[in-house]
Amino acid sequence: MSDTPQTTHLGQASSLPASPEEARLDYVPNPREGTLYLVRFAAPEFTSLCPVTGQPDFAHLVIDYAPGETIVESKSLKLFLGSFRNHCGFHEDVTVGIGQRLAAEMKPRWLRIGGYWYPRGGIPIDVFWQSGAPPEGLWVPDQGVASYRGRG
Repeated sequence: MSDTPQTTHLGQASSLPASPEEARLDYVPNPREGTLYLVRFAAPEFTSLCPVTGQPDFAHLVIDYAPGETIVESKSLKLFLGSFRNHCGFHEDVTVGIGQRLAAEMKPRWLRIGGYWYPRGGIPIDVFWQSGAPPEGLWVPDQGVASYRGRG
C-alpha cells in the first residue's frame, strides 16, 4: 500500500453525490496498522427517504470499526452518508447496506453499525449489523444511544 493517500475529497471542494452508488469512499493507510483499536463515527442526523411515501426518515447511526490496513477518510464518509438524502430504502436495507459496503471496501478487522431510527407510524426501528465477532481484546463500548421512549 502506498504511503501517500489518494483521496477524492480531502482538501477540495466537493458536492454531495446524487446517490449512494455514485458516492466514492476514500481510504488512507492506517497510521497504527497492527495496533488493535476502535474507531467510532456517529451520525445523529442521518436522513433517507421512505420507499413507500417518499417522505424523509431520520436516524442516529453509530459505526464502530477496528481498522485493518486502511481507515475511511471522514469527509468522504460524510458525503456518502449525505447521499442517502435522495435515496429510498427501508431502514433495514439502508443500515445493513452501509455496513456491508464499508466492510467490503475498507476490509477492517471488525465493523458494526447501529441504526437507531426515529418512529414512523409510532414504531421506532433499530437495526444492527456486524461483520463477525469482535477481535479478542478489542474494547467495544456500548453505542450510547438510548432506546426510543415515548411518554410511557
